[in-house]
Amino acid sequence: MSEPRTLRETARRGFVLSPEFRTGLGVTLALAGVAALGKMAVPFVTQQVTDRGLLAPGGVQVSVAFIFAGIGAALLIMATIVERIVRIRMVTQAEQGLATLRIKAFDTVHDLSVLTQNADRRGRYVSRVTGDVETMRDLMQWTGAAMLVAAFESAIMLVVMAVYAWQLALVVVIAYVPTALMVRIMQPRIVRAYARVRARSADLLAATGEQLVGVATIRAYGVHQHMRADLARTNHDIVAGDTRAGWLGTSLFSTNAAAQSIATGLALIVGTRLALSGTISVGTVVAFAFLVYQFAGPVGWIIEMLAEMQRALVGWRRVIGLVDTPVTVADPGESGTPIPRGHGEVGIDGVHLTYPSGPEVLKGIDLTVPAGRRIALVGETGSGKTSLVRLLARFIDPTAGTVTIGGVDLRDVPMEDLRRSVAIVPQEGFLFDGTIRSNLAYAVDEGVGADELERRSLAVLESLGLDGWLAAQPQGLDTPVGPRGELLSAGERQLVAIARAYLRDPDVLILDEATSAVDPATEVRISRALESLMRGRTAIVIAHRLSTAERADMVAVMDQGRLVEVGSHADLVLRGGIYTRMHEAWVAQTR
Repeated sequence: MSEPRTLRETARRGFVLSPEFRTGLGVTLALAGVAALGKMAVPFVTQQVTDRGLLAPGGVQVSVAFIFAGIGAALLIMATIVERIVRIRMVTQAEQGLATLRIKAFDTVHDLSVLTQNADRRGRYVSRVTGDVETMRDLMQWTGAAMLVAAFESAIMLVVMAVYAWQLALVVVIAYVPTALMVRIMQPRIVRAYARVRARSADLLAATGEQLVGVATIRAYGVHQHMRADLARTNHDIVAGDTRAGWLGTSLFSTNAAAQSIATGLALIVGTRLALSGTISVGTVVAFAFLVYQFAGPVGWIIEMLAEMQRALVGWRRVIGLVDTPVTVADPGESGTPIPRGHGEVGIDGVHLTYPSGPEVLKGIDLTVPAGRRIALVGETGSGKTSLVRLLARFIDPTAGTVTIGGVDLRDVPMEDLRRSVAIVPQEGFLFDGTIRSNLAYAVDEGVGADELERRSLAVLESLGLDGWLAAQPQGLDTPVGPRGELLSAGERQLVAIARAYLRDPDVLILDEATSAVDPATEVRISRALESLMRGRTAIVIAHRLSTAERADMVAVMDQGRLVEVGSHADLVLRGGIYTRMHEAWVAQTR
């Protein structure tokens, strides 16, 4: 994942991905300038009240003092109202921009190939979609608006100070030179510190998710103390990183506080000497003291929020890096070629597959499965069966060669059409947290109403012979399945997964020994239903047991990434090759 390195690159790419961030930004900046000018009322009014009211040549002019005080109050109220408008605009645009960025990041995760996802821990993707986006919220809503106004205020105050008394303005600038140097030195260190914190936070989220999913295994092996120690180390790294980043930010804040005190003191000393010499008025000196305070306040706010801004920028860069991750399995979309319905012939022509930074796992595979036929893929673990099936489902693309369904290269098929034409039943059925009904709903189009969904679901379950099983469930189709379907048994999860595939009504079925996780009685019932389901459809079955291969029309034997034998079960048994040895071993074992 390539991330932008500089603030300019981050902002430029970030505004492209979330144009809402820059929508109306010019108006917001103009309003921020108006708010900053309004706050200038305090030193201006102070000078006028002092020189023309309290120290007027003809004596104290109370009415003049009250007039200028009223003008100052009105300007401050106006500035407050305008600043509130600026913040509201920032919050509104920030929420819209964050929503857009979050959706794009989420879509990218779904578009990434299985290989890309497997190269990293799932929790890190979750961290970027959620945690990193959330770190940007304060920057875009509050910190960004405040720093925007503060920057205008400090710039305007500096110009006003130069107009009032350039000598005193020069003194203030010199007093803040060390602070500017400290910011330049410390800012890269703060960025690096927060980058490490966000990376370790992603590790913590990933590890926590894995441990929650694998809690049964952790307890079974009694390694909870070891896992807890791992989490504790990661958590300690986060605390240490946050502490270091906080220390760096505090150093900047202390430097600014010292600069403010020195600048105010020097301005009063030099200003008093200039007033005594008649170069400037007493009111100007008093007003300048307020100007220094109003200049130092925004600068201090910017420095104080600098650390928070760096944290948000790190998160922004990480999200941009995720969104810009190259999608190796591209969806042709509407420009693609749909698979003709009812044409389920599968063609594999000269297919090679090499995983990134890994060996070649498929080596010149050529195979044709006629429409409506059933083929069993057999072979030892690591022979390439799963990789071949991943190509058929287009979870990944071949390094060389083509995979076709109905004569159409899968790289030219829109993903939506491919998922409609191909259904997969994995070895262990995965269910989403919800009900049996909601999990079956994933197999139908969004426009299908609740009544039609229920009608189709009941018909499918009846066809599979599962109506009796459904009747035994406490709430029928509305029975909760729990996270990952864990409220159901492994066999029941598989039943729902098979019914979901049946409900999809695909032309091509991919089965990973779909009945291997159920009890014998359920296996018989599902096997009969699958016979009906596969009739008239092209079916590719990863067969872990040769009893499955016996029932197939064709058997394809994989060995070390090559397709070494293809034929019927009876022919291959007599051929005297790898399949013959596998069959003899299986017969001996079953006996």
